[in-house]
Amino acid sequence: MPFAKLSRLAQERPLRILLVNAGEADAITWAGLAQPLRLAATLTGTLQLDIRTPEQVADAAPGHWHVALLVADETQAPLRPELCRAVIERCRAAPFWGGVGAGVLWLADAGVMAGVRIALPWALYADTEEITDRAILTPHLFEIDGRHLSCCGGAASIDFALTLIESLCGAGVQASIKEALCIDRVRSHEERQRVALQARFGALQPKLSEAVTLMEANIEEPLSTDDIANLVQLSRRQLERLFKQYLGSLPSRYYLELRLQRARQLLLETNYSIVQVGLMCGFSSGSHFSTAFGALFGNTPREERQRKLMPAGV
Repeated sequence: MPFAKLSRLAQERPLRILLVNAGEADAITWAGLAQPLRLAATLTGTLQLDIRTPEQVADAAPGHWHVALLVADETQAPLRPELCRAVIERCRAAPFWGGVGAGVLWLADAGVMAGVRIALPWALYADTEEITDRAILTPHLFEIDGRHLSCCGGAASIDFALTLIESLCGAGVQASIKEALCIDRVRSHEERQRVALQARFGALQPKLSEAVTLMEANIEEPLSTDDIANLVQLSRRQLERLFKQYLGSLPSRYYLELRLQRARQLLLETNYSIVQVGLMCGFSSGSHFSTAFGALFGNTPREERQRKLMPAGV
């Protein structure tokens, strides 16, 4: 799991996390991130949470933080360029750093996410034309790419915070916080923002929306990339360029992950056999289904089904 890289910080005493709040204190993007981390700091006594405004960070001497995040909700106006540069300079000194919500876009705009996979709020996709040749947009809830962390914000901030907590403080601390916040399931980083492509791109990229709609409607009998390109009246190369630019993936890879996400949902939410689930998601070979599933999720379809059968709280 990509976030396992963070576990090497778990032995740091104290473990210092900087949150730079550039948005509203009552926004879900901020509260969803800060509240679980506050609870983790209280429970462990070894995690130190340093919460500052951009101005406070810019005026302070460089700190010795292990994780630093620039956080803002998607409606927040961008920071002044000189202030943003000062904040970025402080954050980049941390072993792991990045942004949440609009903070991700600001970092990409500043040119410090070149070649990095980033999870950006779908509502800000219309503002990305200038950065897509530098950063790689993905449709995921959050990402880690090398030292770089990013999260689309909103309710995904809670999943992101709890994933950080598991990596830095352990599964037991995460379980206690889930119980305190009445959270049943933590969504994984590869899950997609659950918003229709049409809403994400609007009139900006109708061909991309049409292609994904075709994929979603043809899970059991997948179409080829050439078939999809012909149906949306694009060349294969044009279609691949759109997927790479806006979804950070090739059409074939995106389609495969879409089918596997559907398979995972069926394994957890229905009583169809594993063979039936594979067939319903376009896999005629059980070994191919198992191999592809394991490559994406890190466990087999059988192990995923066992999660459904496991007693609550285990």
